[in-house]
Amino acid sequence: MSQVFNENGKIIPVTLVRPKNPADCSLVSVGMKVVLSGISKGKGFAGVMKRWGFRGGPATHGQSDRARGPGSIGSTTTPGRVYKGKKMAGRLGGDRVTIKGLKIVEVSLENNLVKVSGAVPGARNGRLMLTGAEVEK
Repeated sequence: MSQVFNENGKIIPVTLVRPKNPADCSLVSVGMKVVLSGISKGKGFAGVMKRWGFRGGPATHGQSDRARGPGSIGSTTTPGRVYKGKKMAGRLGGDRVTIKGLKIVEVSLENNLVKVSGAVPGARNGRLMLTGAEVEK
């Protein structure tokens, strides 16, 4: 990410996006709202605290080895199973993420760069799909 200053001196965080085709820079204009899609950074196998933001167990009352565990994952004999969709440990990231409502702050035709307000999904030099919308008034 980078930053630019507007006419009032306010800092605007931007992400520099370089289209594959230099002619694509001319298709976008300053102030245009866009939708960006990309693949988020993969974080590998993650526990429930990192993946879902679980609070964890108590640090006292005899809990010496369950500080980062999920706690109970289901009832007893009825229903006798774990419900589908239960938030548990597993692979985190590497999913398609779409961010809507980002604005084009600056377009540089000579450098083949588009400056988009805010953060975009994925790692550096990752692929993004940019879809245009109407120009804001």
